[in-house]
Amino acid sequence: MSHLTSTDIAGRIEDLYGVPLADLETHAQDQPPGMLSALLGMHDDLAIAERSINVHRDHLARLVHPERQIGRHEVSHLLDGSRRLAEAVAVRDGQAKSVAAVLQSLARVPAPTPPPPIPSSLLSAPPLPARTAARNR
Repeated sequence: MSHLTSTDIAGRIEDLYGVPLADLETHAQDQPPGMLSALLGMHDDLAIAERSINVHRDHLARLVHPERQIGRHEVSHLLDGSRRLAEAVAVRDGQAKSVAAVLQSLARVPAPTPPPPIPSSLLSAPPLPARTAARNR
């Protein structure tokens, strides 16, 4: 199954807001919680899951190194490491799917267009008729 990485998600967030991720993170710190802070949080969770995958994968690679013997004691570490790796992959896939769905539902709003120019005929309206003083009775 193909998944989006945290780098892909960061690019999509930047495309959506038209600003680099670092600037968005700085901006979000001064704002009340909203869609931007939610997206940034989801991105962080995805990045953490990816780092966890790397840590557990590297740990398993060390345990099954060809020059290393696997004894009774190491089997429990292999099983535990495999379980942790599977959990990290499941978290990563869930995070990637959720944030991708949210991003897909959003679209960048085009910049507001300036109002059309007011025709000069409307700018120079004819003068109002002069008011005459009403006679007192």
